[in-house]
Amino acid sequence: MNNLNKHSKRLTQDETQPAAQAMLYAVGLSDADMKKPQIGIASTGYDGNPCNMHLNKMAYQIKEEVNKKDQVGLVFNTIGVSDGISMGTSGMNYSLPSRDIIADSMEVVMNAQSYDGLIAVVGCDKNMPGSIMAMLRLNRPSLMVYGGTTASGNYKGKKLNIVSAFEALGQKISGEISEVEFKEIIKSAIPGAGACGGMYTANTMASSIEALGFALPYNSSIPAENPHKENESLRIANAIRNLLELDLKPLDIITKKSLENAVALVNALGGSTNAVLHYLAIAHAAGIDFTLEDFQRVSDRTPLIADLKPSGEYLMEDVHGIGGTPAVMKYLLEKGFLHGDCMTVTGKTLAENLAEVEALKFDDDQDVIYPTEKALKSSGNIQILFGNLATEGSVAKISGKEGNLFKGKAIVFDGEENANKGIGAGKVSKGDVVVIRYVGPKGGPGMPEMLKPTSMIMGAGLGKTVALVTDGRFSGGTHGFVVGHITPEAQSGGLISLVEDGDIITIDATTNTIHAEISDDEIAKRKAQWVQPKPKHTKGILYKYAKMVSSASEGCVTDKF
Repeated sequence: MNNLNKHSKRLTQDETQPAAQAMLYAVGLSDADMKKPQIGIASTGYDGNPCNMHLNKMAYQIKEEVNKKDQVGLVFNTIGVSDGISMGTSGMNYSLPSRDIIADSMEVVMNAQSYDGLIAVVGCDKNMPGSIMAMLRLNRPSLMVYGGTTASGNYKGKKLNIVSAFEALGQKISGEISEVEFKEIIKSAIPGAGACGGMYTANTMASSIEALGFALPYNSSIPAENPHKENESLRIANAIRNLLELDLKPLDIITKKSLENAVALVNALGGSTNAVLHYLAIAHAAGIDFTLEDFQRVSDRTPLIADLKPSGEYLMEDVHGIGGTPAVMKYLLEKGFLHGDCMTVTGKTLAENLAEVEALKFDDDQDVIYPTEKALKSSGNIQILFGNLATEGSVAKISGKEGNLFKGKAIVFDGEENANKGIGAGKVSKGDVVVIRYVGPKGGPGMPEMLKPTSMIMGAGLGKTVALVTDGRFSGGTHGFVVGHITPEAQSGGLISLVEDGDIITIDATTNTIHAEISDDEIAKRKAQWVQPKPKHTKGILYKYAKMVSSASEGCVTDKF
């Protein structure tokens, strides 16, 4: 109890702060409450997104349990952006900036109110890294709570998910399905609360943050509408109290080795390329030197063992069915792919957390996770490519099903809208390398995701015969031969800004290179004629973001100048 009191709010006990005391009495605190630690419970809940629509209820359930543990829970809210709703529109430009706004706003409230600990209740993609960035800046006892994944939809006996809706558009355009079937797929894709069901960005970040040590065991894999999700509230209340008693803070937990654990799990599960941006940003917030080269090093030694969407067959609900994220981590630990001595928010090491977890079974009953000797790919799916087209790096998602080499003629689009129109009009042919530029962090601005064009390519039956290169980024739902995060971006005068239709581009995932066959003389000629486009925004958040944001190879952070 002494250690718990050590964290109790000095502000509420300081007689020189009568206004603070008066305000807190006004919200219903008692004299006894004034001596208790105050826990900020930050919710990204809001009605307009299935990923987040249940989070406020969760936050108040957690508050109730926190209050029973001799603490005071105080719920506050911050923003969220639905990537699924904004995808393919100008709204997607606000998605990545929302990560840093979430981090900033949690930092602001926690510091302004002097709360002693933080519980972040989060759902959609950018909520999770944003909350972890805030925790690391604050460095006071904290943990993250993921709202869980949605159940799969169903149409004519076929499992559906969010990407089914996007790919249905391409199928409709190509004539494969009717307007009626298209509409039914849209209606049936997402049945209720929870984040998108595949190993897309939300589930990628949730599971890897559990491996990082910042979420309780099983939190990432229990589905949103599973009864066990409501039962987590008591575990969370006990955990934050324990963190206070131990005085165990985020910077005591995160290390380079724990970051390696997170990245290893991303690669083993076939996770989203967005994880690269987010872990670069998380490492920056922690003051840890972790670069693109570290991603490649971990990917090289980590086999892809999960057959999960978007490139595979299964969903996060299926991972839950075979033992959850801890069962997968236990297997990876036993095989030497994780560091077991890393501390976690339980107050125990990763190995201690996993000691009693039931081992994965590899038999006819499950083919969600493969044994390493039958890995879907001997290395991870996240590959870092360099070359004259990406002198500061780029990120590819190579599951092994696309092959390792693609060489083709560029067909260039300035912006996603032009690309979508061009693909829809049949301007893309087999063997082409689609180039979408001026959609980077500064040029977008906001580095929107290119799920709609990649889904249209897939839906049109071109997925295995067309590559896509962009200075933007990809949804976790993207699959195919795609390379994003091209750095330097077009807005900054990178070579991607000079590529023309017909230029030959070679993408080699064996040598991890991406090269445009343009002579040095021709590059110099085109460079002399290039004029940087004017900013798309001259005020507001996107103007500020374009001015402040770092490159994709530095995590697109907004506090590094």
